[in-house]
Amino acid sequence: MTAVDLDRWLSGVLKPEMFAEADPSRNGLQVDNDGRDISCVAFAVDACRDSFERAAAAGAGMLVVHHGLFWKEAECVTGPLYQRIKTLFDNNIALYASHLPLDAHPLVGHNAGLAARIGLERLEPFGIWRGLPIGFKGFFSEPVHLDVVLSRLFPDGKKPLAVLPFGQQNVCSVGIVSGGASDEVWQAIDEKLDLFITGEISHEIYHPSQEHGISVIAGGHYQTETVGLKLLSEKLALETGLETVFIDVPTGL
Repeated sequence: MTAVDLDRWLSGVLKPEMFAEADPSRNGLQVDNDGRDISCVAFAVDACRDSFERAAAAGAGMLVVHHGLFWKEAECVTGPLYQRIKTLFDNNIALYASHLPLDAHPLVGHNAGLAARIGLERLEPFGIWRGLPIGFKGFFSEPVHLDVVLSRLFPDGKKPLAVLPFGQQNVCSVGIVSGGASDEVWQAIDEKLDLFITGEISHEIYHPSQEHGISVIAGGHYQTETVGLKLLSEKLALETGLETVFIDVPTGL
């Protein structure tokens, strides 16, 4: 498959046109290659030079990222941005970005993936951002202790950035919005959910969460946004037969 073929396949799955007005990211094929066939596709959270160099070392002809190079505001291609793009050109790697479409996808999205990981059922849209729902809320068939939720959320033993255990220990309802969605705790409070899961939280939500009696898990911006990329890579490999590889460049944030 060429970069154009892969752009068509990925956009067919992720439907970036649905998010064109709301998303500051320029979703889709951001950097092309010379048109040659691609046999290996890499996936990474961030369009950084480290990701590009590791994708090149893995023999990838395309890199799919959540946080791309280009957003609504135009940037001059100088300094570190020039070096990033030069790395892509030097290694003939195409770049595809998917921001909100990969947050919101009901099967291969970050939030749907996190919901499946912890065993939520009866999923409903949750987390309205610029008029669009990008997260999910759901319910356990029977109450699950907060410690068990944490163990399911990070089956590889990694730790969350922070846990505010202010709600009931046996959790029945959960709202999830990956990444930097601290303020969405207010929707979780309004809907009387037991637990809110996101990537990173701000100081400002500590006392409101405590006073409203809701638990919050800050799983890490990076950690919560690896989920959909891995699911998408599995789907691509299964449906196209291409080799896929996940490039892990954790920030610890």
